Amino acid sequence: MDLSPIVPAFAVAAFVLLLWLFNCLNILREYERAVVFRLGRVKKEKGPGLILICWPIDKIVKISMRVVTWDVPAQDVISRDNVSLKVNAVVYFRVTDATKAVVEVESYRYAVEQAAMTSLRSVLGEVELDDLLAQREKLNARLQTIIDEHTEPWGIKVTQVRVKQVDLPQEMQRAIAAQAEAERERRAKIISAEGECQASAKLAEAAAVLNREPVAITLRYLQTLIEIGSEQNTTIVFPLPLDMLGGLGKLGTAGAIRGAGTPPRGDPT
Repeated sequence: MDLSPIVPAFAVAAFVLLLWLFNCLNILREYERAVVFRLGRVKKEKGPGLILICWPIDKIVKISMRVVTWDVPAQDVISRDNVSLKVNAVVYFRVTDATKAVVEVESYRYAVEQAAMTSLRSVLGEVELDDLLAQREKLNARLQTIIDEHTEPWGIKVTQVRVKQVDLPQEMQRAIAAQAEAERERRAKIISAEGECQASAKLAEAAAVLNREPVAITLRYLQTLIEIGSEQNTTIVFPLPLDMLGGLGKLGTAGAIRGAGTPPRGDPT
């Protein structure tokens, strides 16, 4: 019996079978999921690991479930107080439902990017420049909530949104610098005035104590002499009793009064 015609046919059949098995067997990584379509209709989601499909009746679409980081390009934004800005951000999102990400939207990544850019311009255009610079965390949370609401029907979860950089015009930068400098000067003057007020209060208390205890003035005077003498200088100090100075002052005052009341000699009046 001649088997020569059967051998090529068997080889072709084996090749076709191997090709069919190769297309039926698929290996998915831990972070991948496969959406299986059977005759155009969604069957179910499979993975990870080894999955078996009936090729060519079944078709699969692989979806990565890892977090995707997308850097939003710089967007031209006009704030509520009419300041032109360039703002860029970063968006973190991941697929939570692979079936929805394939069926509900044509390209989920492109859709998320467009939603992020639109929401960034819309939200930042409703706030003033000071709020944009000072309340960054609140704006990030608001952006995340808005974008997540848009992408939830697509099986996408936005995990984080961060406004990364705000570029101001040169004129606005100079104005902000001048404002900050004026604010620092105002604070310095207020602190200096408060210090003078506290110092005057303490001096008033010290004057009241010295007024009650005259000997304290003498002790303070002697302490000052000791401090001057401890330094190596050529200053010569002649201490005088304070009582003597007070007596001389009283004598000078009395003499001035008598001189004003006594007419000079030779005056006919």
